Amino acid sequence: MSNPILEVKGLRKSFQISNGMFRKQKFLNAVNGISFSVSEGKTFSIVGESGCGKSTTGRLISRLITPTEGEVWINGEEISRKKESELANVRKEVQMVFQDPYASLNPRMKVRDIIAEPLEIHTKLTKKEQNSLISEMMEIVGLSDYQAGLYAHEFSGGQRQRIGIARALIMKPKLIVADEPVSALDVSVQSQILNLLKELQKELKLTYLFISHDLSVVEHISDSIGVMYLGEIVESGSREMIFSEPQHPYTKALLSSVPIPDPKLKRDRIILKGDLPSPVNPPTGCKFHTRCPEAMDICKTVEPSLVYNKKMERMVSCHLQQETTDSNYIQI
Repeated sequence: MSNPILEVKGLRKSFQISNGMFRKQKFLNAVNGISFSVSEGKTFSIVGESGCGKSTTGRLISRLITPTEGEVWINGEEISRKKESELANVRKEVQMVFQDPYASLNPRMKVRDIIAEPLEIHTKLTKKEQNSLISEMMEIVGLSDYQAGLYAHEFSGGQRQRIGIARALIMKPKLIVADEPVSALDVSVQSQILNLLKELQKELKLTYLFISHDLSVVEHISDSIGVMYLGEIVESGSREMIFSEPQHPYTKALLSSVPIPDPKLKRDRIILKGDLPSPVNPPTGCKFHTRCPEAMDICKTVEPSLVYNKKMERMVSCHLQQETTDSNYIQI
């Protein structure tokens, strides 16, 4: 196995939502002690409902925001406690592709200037050298050289996302954090961008942290998957194992909602009751028990540990699974 490019250890992020002057201080625990690693050249995907902490995780790893606790290691260097003035090298190594290609590009800048911005900040290349790199990168992502003189509003959504990808790749980073990069695009365009990302990964030896709520997209691009619920990873493992033998009830419910392209085939849909609980005041015990169709009494009071199932080669946080296959589990 390749050395991990990204290692996350006990990562937490809390946001204070009241100052305590006239009432008790309250905190929103957006990310609550997650850990995972991503090997070089691989794709680790984080999936879950809106509000589960996926995007916050991506921003913590990119150091757009600072963790409350925990460690983030990029290529063997711990970055979570670095000051803003010390992050220049990190910015070169880690780049983001954002969800909305309409909002992530400056409408007042030409495409050439958008892609060149990282070069202006991090290098001392001449304009001629910059333009050469920009032309090369635009060709790699499927854009024409003449389009460098156009503005973002003159492009379609898919083309704008290609511009965002070109901007992210211009510094030749080791890790790309892709935060819902295709959710704002039409289905046909989604497949084009996903195929482009896979081609670029192979050609440039990129490592991806891919964030999405769409399991059909995740299945297409991932090597391994972490399922996130209320700031915690409740199950993680290889793509094949997660899709063929999901263990956590939440994972099963998510997979049951994925459409099947064959109209003759039917899938038993698992309908979750209620809404996602508030991360400000989460349920006691297992955070999923208020919506879980398989909840037991222990789930209401005792929080399950995230443990390793050596038989199925995955991490899972569920009392039911640990109770029924106890000999296969290793506490970590």
